[in-house]
Order: sequence, then structure tokens, then C-alpha cells
Amino acid sequence: MAKKRPQTKAKRPQLTDGQIPVVGAREPCPCGSGRRYKACHGRAAAHAVTELVHRPFEGLSGECDWVALRELVPAATVGLTLKDGLPEGVPSVTLATVLPMAWPALRRDDGSVLLGLQNDTSSGDISRDLADTLQRALAADPGTPVQARRAPADGPRLQDLLDPDGAFEPVVHSGFEFWVPDPENATPDVTASLERANAAAIPTVKLSGVDSAYWCETPEKNHLRWVMPYPEEQLLDALARLHAAGRSSLGEGTRLVGSFRAHGLTVPVWDLPSGVGADDVEKPAAEFAERLTAALAEETPLTADERRARGGLTNRQVTLS
Repeated sequence: MAKKRPQTKAKRPQLTDGQIPVVGAREPCPCGSGRRYKACHGRAAAHAVTELVHRPFEGLSGECDWVALRELVPAATVGLTLKDGLPEGVPSVTLATVLPMAWPALRRDDGSVLLGLQNDTSSGDISRDLADTLQRALAADPGTPVQARRAPADGPRLQDLLDPDGAFEPVVHSGFEFWVPDPENATPDVTASLERANAAAIPTVKLSGVDSAYWCETPEKNHLRWVMPYPEEQLLDALARLHAAGRSSLGEGTRLVGSFRAHGLTVPVWDLPSGVGADDVEKPAAEFAERLTAALAEETPLTADERRARGGLTNRQVTLS
């Protein structure tokens, strides 16, 4: 038998990090190292995907309202202003809390774009995920939704795409009819999704006298949830001072019950009697804002009563994100 000639392997071209494609975790890494992807370039990619950005909306106009629309408000829209202006054929870009069938984004028949805010995201940076979805929506064919995907780790963030000086003025809706220009001619799937969403929506109103405070109605009691921009420790000290002094309520029958963290900001929550509507708390909320400003300026150490009040507020704090 003839001897087999020794086989020589062609040398693989070396790829730079920016050229390494994403493959299965157990597949050989495309860089040619001979290791599995998860133990080679996949390690850095996984870290980039899972690393949590605690304040994803920091630096955007209306950061507190971004947090509120992401976590608190069922149905709302906001017109967005792009740094480089609108592309040709795109008359407007609108942020929406939720879109039909939980689409991440939608390019309407007229070319306008709706961007969904409350969708699940695949990385730890909501801003990067939303920016990727927005870019794909701007380039999508009119009349098509944009599907979810993992955003590139080096892709732009909303802070790179949106005008930092653009107004951010949420419009809160009682339902989701803003989804479709003509609800009567919507597809059966969209109509069913619209009906389900409207049935589940909690009545919510944005207060006009203070920033980023939202009243909502529930069967047992109403609530005011107020997203605040202050550093958490300073805000908790100020709330504790007011609480210990009996000045933390918003009127008779109301009570500051605690707070939660959301996307790096603190959101105090008040319980309100069922008969107290949004208009009823406008003046008390404005007065509380004045008391809070004074308490935030206090620099003396907390008293024993204030420390106990702070401990109670801290024990009732919940982290949403």
C-alpha cells in the first residue's frame, strides 16, 4: 500500500476581537485558539451582556420619568428628539410604555416609529438594548414590527442617539388606543391584545404641580408614587426627618409607607384613601416638595427618633431593578 502523505493544516487567519462572530458556547472559538467559545472570546461577550448598568437612563432628559414609564405607568407615550434629526421617511419617533403583542418596536405604515419601553431586555444595559431596537426600527420597512435580539456589546446607547436637550413630556393615557390609528380596522390579534391590555391597566395620572409623581387607583386604596432624583442616602435622611416630625403625609388619611429602588433612583410611596384622587393631592404634594427641599439641606446628625424613622423606611424598601 502506498504511504499516505502527511497532511498539513492551513494556517487560520488571525481575527481581531471586533471580527469574532458569536457562536454556540460549546463550539470552537472562531478566533482559532482551539478553545471552546465560552472559555475564550465568549467570556468577554457574556460579561458585556450581563453586566448591570444601575442607572441606564442617567444623562437623558427626564430620567425620573423614564424610570416611571418603565416601572409604574401602564399606558403613556412621549415624543423623542434624535440628535441627528429624523431620517428621511420617518415623520416621528414615539416612546410607548407597551406595544401590541409586546413588540420591542413598530414601524407604522406612515413610516413613524413606536419604541416599546417595558419589554424584557437581553443584557444588563436597558439603554443599549433600546438604542439597538430604535436603530433597527428606523431602518425597518413601513408596516413591520421589530423583533427582539441581543444588542451588540459595543453598540450605541440612547444617550448617543437622543438629543440631551430635547423635551421629555409624557402623556398618560387611560388605555392603549394609541397603538393603532384606526382601532376598528385593526387585525384580530392586535384587537385581542388591545382588549387584554385595557382590562389590566391601572388608572394612573401624572401630577402637574411636581415632577415625576404619579397617582394610581387600586381596588382597596390609592397610591402616590414619586420618582426622585436625589442621592438615596440623602433622600432617606430627609424623609426620616420629616417622618419623625409628623410632616411626611400628604393630608388626612394619607401615609408615607416606604419606598423602592428602580434603575438607580428612589421612589417614595404614599397610601391614600380610596376617595382621594389625583387633583386632591396636587396641593399637598407641592407643599411636601417644599418641606423636602428644606430637609434635604439639613446637615445635622439624625436624632434618635429620626434614626428609628429611617430604619423603618429602610426596612420597607424594595428593589425593583
